[in-house]
Amino acid sequence: MGLVVQKYGGTSVATPERISRVAERVVQSRKEGNDVLVVVSAMGDTTDELIALARAVNPNPPARELDMLLTAGERISMALCAMAIEARGVQAVSFTGSQAGILTDAAHGAAKIREIRGDRVRQALAEGKVVIVAGFQGVDPQSKEVTTLGRGGSDATAVALAAAFGAEVCEIYTDVDGVYTADPRLVSDARKLDEISFEEMLELSASGAGVLMSRSVEVGRRYGIPIHVRSSFNDHPGTWVKESTMEQAIISGIAHDVSEAKLTIRGVPDRPGVAAALFEPMAAEGVNVDMIVQNVSTDGTTDISLTVPKASLETARRIAQEVASRVGARGVEVDAAIGKVSLVGAGMKSHPGVAARVFRTLADAGINIEMISTSTIRISCVVREEDVTAAVKALHAAFEPPLVEEEVGA
Repeated sequence: MGLVVQKYGGTSVATPERISRVAERVVQSRKEGNDVLVVVSAMGDTTDELIALARAVNPNPPARELDMLLTAGERISMALCAMAIEARGVQAVSFTGSQAGILTDAAHGAAKIREIRGDRVRQALAEGKVVIVAGFQGVDPQSKEVTTLGRGGSDATAVALAAAFGAEVCEIYTDVDGVYTADPRLVSDARKLDEISFEEMLELSASGAGVLMSRSVEVGRRYGIPIHVRSSFNDHPGTWVKESTMEQAIISGIAHDVSEAKLTIRGVPDRPGVAAALFEPMAAEGVNVDMIVQNVSTDGTTDISLTVPKASLETARRIAQEVASRVGARGVEVDAAIGKVSLVGAGMKSHPGVAARVFRTLADAGINIEMISTSTIRISCVVREEDVTAAVKALHAAFEPPLVEEEVGA
């Protein structure tokens, strides 16, 4: 028998009826001869509700206590799923992240998995039981404190468990049929991709596509675990995230993100060490800097612009103001009304003209580009937040991903 890891997101376990459907799917997979390891998220919007509850009693809740609170959501889901599976005549047992041996670092709210011991999971599978593990959580082996992995962390839990136990596949069940060429809520003719490479999925996830946590894709790529993203509400084939195929699409999809803000430090002295003085303290305080643009020096000074998550904006602003004062910069400006639109495709690195076509498309749509960042398979543009929807629609119409065989010269 092979091992299959199945992860069910919050919408998939949002109600008792949906939990029952999940149980039926799990039992069917078990009857087909598979060992089944299930990872569950908290029911529906439970995590958001718990965060709101915490902030109602403390606007800045201690990270340790917030993790203690948030892990309760997955504990509810895992126990209910085990009960539903048992009701269908199949033995099941549920484990928290710590009980499953998921060991992390000490970063509350954004912990990374360091090791999975999984002795209890291994024993339960050997006994023929379906194992349900709470996603999104683990334990720091040094402090023995409960930790959480950050938004979307159940994806990382599932793929890491698949890697640790040598699963044949990690199935990610969600409320959509797979990975689309753009957000179908914005683009009505967005198309589902049958497959996409790990590299492309990483870029889409990092650029705002919420269907998979980027860290889960990193683990899948590192350990060669195919990921099948599919709907928990039907049996249709989803999207396979796997090693690159021989023929890569030129353009695979378009992602957008409105969760970032822009900081600009004006009049920064153009001398060695100033950039390090700015970015080292941001790294030390866990601020994840995305895009960075430094202008050409004029009269010995320059401007540095960067984007950070809005959740880290106040920390980033404080650090930038402290550094600006220390090095003699002119001041700090903050702009939270921005959005990022990204075009992703592994084939674009060998096809000239893609960038020119992106810029022309946005110009024809009357959309101004404020920042540009590129990799070999991605072009990202920062635009005004109110222009994001129009930018996604314009780029999708211009490139019609997945674009496979078309000249894309300017």
